[in-house]
Amino acid sequence: MSSASASRPRRPQARGEAFDPHVPGVNYGALDSLVGYAIRRAQILIYEDFLAALEPWDITPQRFSALTLVAKNPDLKLTDLARILGIARSGAVQLVNQLEVMGYVTRSEVKEDKRAYALTMTAAGRRAHASITQAVRAHDDRISASLSTAEREQLFALLARLG
Repeated sequence: MSSASASRPRRPQARGEAFDPHVPGVNYGALDSLVGYAIRRAQILIYEDFLAALEPWDITPQRFSALTLVAKNPDLKLTDLARILGIARSGAVQLVNQLEVMGYVTRSEVKEDKRAYALTMTAAGRRAHASITQAVRAHDDRISASLSTAEREQLFALLARLG
């Protein structure tokens, strides 16, 4: 990989390119009738907005989810975090390592099980989590602004039926 490509941002929005979920003049064929494709297009737009909104904290959706779970579940075990997030334990280890480097989370051995680690928020993590949560709520309000309260509730209900 050349040094030019190594320093080029991977995300289109970070390169100043906007994602258009439906480019005019393109025939999308069966894609336009697929629920999964529609959800994926919306997810890309939502993800890009999330990353832009949380850039000051270098927080991804997965980091925010982990941080929130640790904040709301004191001494959550690392293995439980992995199970809740639906990721491999090794992925949870990497995630926690990142949050530790950021100064937001610490881990300690569980007395009853020396192989397990309990996760705890630091004071800096609690402060950051409060600010990050405000930014996430503003992001969520922004991306769902075109929906009425009833439509938002309906969307949650419909998505819950898919999963």
